[in-house]
Amino acid sequence: MGNAGQDFYDAVVIGGGPAGLTAAMYLARARYRTLVVEKDDFGGQITITDEVVNYPGVPMTDGRALASAMRRQALDFGAELRTADVTGIDMLDDGVKLVHTTRGDVRAFAVVLAMGAAPRRIGFAGEREYAGRGVATCATCDGEFFTGREVLVVGGGFAAAEESVFLTRYARKVTVLVREDDFTCDAQIAERTKSNPKIDVLYHTELDGVEAGGQGLVAATLRDARTGERRRWQPEHGGAFGVFVFAGYVPQTSIVDGFVRLDDDGYVICDPTTLETSESGVYAAGDLRVKDLRQVVTATADGAIAAVHAEQYAAEASRRTGVVPERPSDSVYERKEREAHADVPPETTLAPASSDVEDTPAPQVASFFDDDVRTQLAMVFSRMQRTVTLQLQLDDTPLSVELKAFVEELVRLSDGRLEMVADTVERVDEHGRGVFNATLPLPFAAPVVSLLVRNDADELVPTGIAFHGVPGGHEFNSFALALYNAAGPGQPLADGERERIEAIHDPVDVMLLVSLTCTMCPETVRAAQRIASLNPNVRAEAYDIARYPELKERYDVMSVPCIVVTRGGEQRTDFGRKGVTPMLDLIEHV
Repeated sequence: MGNAGQDFYDAVVIGGGPAGLTAAMYLARARYRTLVVEKDDFGGQITITDEVVNYPGVPMTDGRALASAMRRQALDFGAELRTADVTGIDMLDDGVKLVHTTRGDVRAFAVVLAMGAAPRRIGFAGEREYAGRGVATCATCDGEFFTGREVLVVGGGFAAAEESVFLTRYARKVTVLVREDDFTCDAQIAERTKSNPKIDVLYHTELDGVEAGGQGLVAATLRDARTGERRRWQPEHGGAFGVFVFAGYVPQTSIVDGFVRLDDDGYVICDPTTLETSESGVYAAGDLRVKDLRQVVTATADGAIAAVHAEQYAAEASRRTGVVPERPSDSVYERKEREAHADVPPETTLAPASSDVEDTPAPQVASFFDDDVRTQLAMVFSRMQRTVTLQLQLDDTPLSVELKAFVEELVRLSDGRLEMVADTVERVDEHGRGVFNATLPLPFAAPVVSLLVRNDADELVPTGIAFHGVPGGHEFNSFALALYNAAGPGQPLADGERERIEAIHDPVDVMLLVSLTCTMCPETVRAAQRIASLNPNVRAEAYDIARYPELKERYDVMSVPCIVVTRGGEQRTDFGRKGVTPMLDLIEHV
């Protein structure tokens, strides 16, 4: 049998939520070479769920922790993870699939579609106009911005019931608008909502529109779903309020529309037993397929079923073609098995390894980074073309101590690819916090880590990339990629993007106000900082908004990410997830 090359896999899993990560676990554990491609952060919609209590064997956890455990399991079994957009799939000869991504094309015998679903818009007046300015879809991301205010929750399913309870941590009062006679979720979940003293439920009620004033949303129009009668609603205590929409999801299947069969609502139609789609060797798992129940437990079940059949398809294709992908044979899992002198469990039929490798000890866990993060960092460091200097400017707060320790650990792990310099700011307040001017386009707010590189004259020059606070949580991935982008070669760009970046000839400042719990922020930060890495006229700096309330108040931030672009004396504020092209659109129209 012949080796297939570095871009050939037994299976490519598109989507890194619970369904995709479970499929990757099963495939990689059986020693099939597996790649998971995820456009945002691994974990999917579960990462914005504050409390998970119905996952078997786990009495209580939060969505981020559960997703992180799944991600680590997939890595430990030998799966490869890649952050990129998938732009399409083509069928080649012998059943091989060509998967197009923004980080290059890859080939595979089998493909598992696990792109999930995104929040559905319901179409009330002002929904799009005030998105990020009072209208939100993520309670975990944006709930804290409505502390002490009233909020409306739209929806009658699981998400609406659960998230309305979560929002009572911040909101003075929560009013849930349910279109039907009752909630459509489990009665026990609904009862927690109904019995909460801070929650009112209005049945047979729809949101018709919202009105805004100087400080945010000030009034709403409610409609009786039975009679059509409309009435005006305002918070009991006056002031601005928020709207959280939990009205179901839309399947993210646009990249396979016309490639596999979809139903009228865009969900993938597949065999109920094997989960194979209308294309041989292409399987569907999770919320994007036609099914009755969409929960994390059914997503993981789908992932396992799809993986087992993808294994069988890949094995048969390998025998038929004589092509053998370079399969993993030294995963963390296998090292632990060898160290324990144990055989691989008999129910797993391993794919033949394409080569043998010597035993290597498992890396020790550092104070900030566990094994899977260290693996991710090692890959980033190995590809960096030049050294990056991390310049720290610190105040006298514990956050500065944390940032310094964080960066010192990064430098130790970098094998010489990173250097650190640190200074202390001169002006601090009575609490030791650095004093800054929130009215500036990019205020200097300590603690901050800035990325510098050496030019042809061996002089340290700024890249325009900085993070104010400690880039942990969901922002760690964007920070790691900022290092890669600053050092080169950096993440690939779509057609025309590089030319548009190079065409920016006047100074542009991009302020990115983010939360470390926000799943939509990293892509936006990566996009802006990718632009900055290629054009010295652009500065893109991220601020952990929890640490700098002055910025939250100045820009009246009710949702993250919040993007403030300053160019030629003009300033524009926008909200929401953005890739490179939408970010360029925003910059060009200031």
